[in-house]
Amino acid sequence: MPYRAEKPPLPESAEQLRARIPGWGADLDPADRPAVPRERLDPGASGAHWDLPEQQPERWPRERSIEHGRLTPVFGTSCPPKGLSGVVRRAAYARYSEGRAAHWLLLLAADRIDAVESHLASFGTLHPDNPITETGILGEPSARPLSSRFGVRRTDVVHQPLDPVIVAGPWVAAAVVGALVVRSGVRRARR
Repeated sequence: MPYRAEKPPLPESAEQLRARIPGWGADLDPADRPAVPRERLDPGASGAHWDLPEQQPERWPRERSIEHGRLTPVFGTSCPPKGLSGVVRRAAYARYSEGRAAHWLLLLAADRIDAVESHLASFGTLHPDNPITETGILGEPSARPLSSRFGVRRTDVVHQPLDPVIVAGPWVAAAVVGALVVRSGVRRARR
């Protein structure tokens, strides 16, 4: 069972491993291993009063890799999955192993979806996102923009022409989509 204080037994004995793998166990001599005193099982040394930690209560269904039989005893609860991004996250954990690229690509997509959801949710608040001030674009002219970028060995010079596209692109695309929606709505109203 996972999360125990004692070391799990080896699947093979030391003699079997030594016979099968040349050089196995070269560091088994305690005189050659400086960590030996720390590897002794001394339950009182850690101050823990449990063998298996108490399971943290699960207030809502958590993501859990399909490789694990249960959640870890303690887990994070700061950002519960929500909205469409939460649906994508749950699908990534429910269907794909952590060793598959599809799992991680779905999690990346869920992060992007969460960013869009957060931007859209900010419009419903008294302080919506402001891409001009929050990206630091206004600070560029006063911080020697040309001399700080050229003539020095910077690794980010290659992607700098793409930065305005990456930052402003989603906002421009949202404005175009919004204008098209309004335009089609006006056309339908005229009919």
